[in-house]
Amino acid sequence: MNKEDKFKSGYISLIGKPNVGKSTLLNQLVDAKLAAITSKPQTTRTKITGIAHLEGGQIIILDTPGIHKAHSKLNKMMVQTALRTFSDVDLILFLIDGTEGFSEDDDYALALLEKISAPVFLIVNKIDRIPKPQLLELMGNSLTKRNFAEIIPISALKNDGVDVLEQTVLKYFSEGPQYFPDDMITDCPDEFWVSEIVREKIMKLTQLEIPYSSAVLTDRIKESKPGVLVIDSTIYVEKRTQKMIVVGEKGRLIKQIGQLARKEIEKRFGCSVYLKLFVKVKNGWSQSSIDLQELGYTHDPH
Repeated sequence: MNKEDKFKSGYISLIGKPNVGKSTLLNQLVDAKLAAITSKPQTTRTKITGIAHLEGGQIIILDTPGIHKAHSKLNKMMVQTALRTFSDVDLILFLIDGTEGFSEDDDYALALLEKISAPVFLIVNKIDRIPKPQLLELMGNSLTKRNFAEIIPISALKNDGVDVLEQTVLKYFSEGPQYFPDDMITDCPDEFWVSEIVREKIMKLTQLEIPYSSAVLTDRIKESKPGVLVIDSTIYVEKRTQKMIVVGEKGRLIKQIGQLARKEIEKRFGCSVYLKLFVKVKNGWSQSSIDLQELGYTHDPH
């Protein structure tokens, strides 16, 4: 960056229905795995902050839960978490799945942006899976939905078009400070990330209601000796039968969850990890305001 160039910075929010690739895009923008990625919808439950360091600027990204018509208290809280970011950002990136086009769920999410004054970009994701004529038609038809400030096609998975997105975002930012140091890619605490890693493994290894009835709290991260961390995390489920499933026959599943999580945690912290997982029943926690608060789902994880 030349001395006469101005440093630009600002905040953006990733908005869209569940499973359109918001978390994959976040991870690409910060060039690291921050958000849990699974094939199951509603993987992200709370706001996750990522920091992208670019030549000449800094983008602070708020990844949010997918906007959907919620019924449980947990899901309503997730949607409210996304909506609260609208007033906190300079730009909104509205993601859709290019293979599906605009669905009823997209229209529902888009309607919530009607009174937002911040510029809204339409990000057409998963372009690696659709033919170009279909993409061009979709982009053209999108103009009937809203007067988007920009329409940018990308493949978050393949990192295609993400560099164009970054540079376009910077063009909309004003001159601003460097909010975070160069070596910082998130401001969420370590306990939050450990819990997210464990929860991701649960979501990948279990089926039916288990992924959505499980929550994880990391109770302790302690260095037992140089280069070795001892971590205690508790997995909460809503029913005793769910606990039996998570533990598995002769403890096989909980062991598998722990092994996969430990490998990723060790990679993240760059040291050896002794991970202890406990499974407890908290009846109906997803419908209880008190339990949601205790599990960290009614406020930001910062």
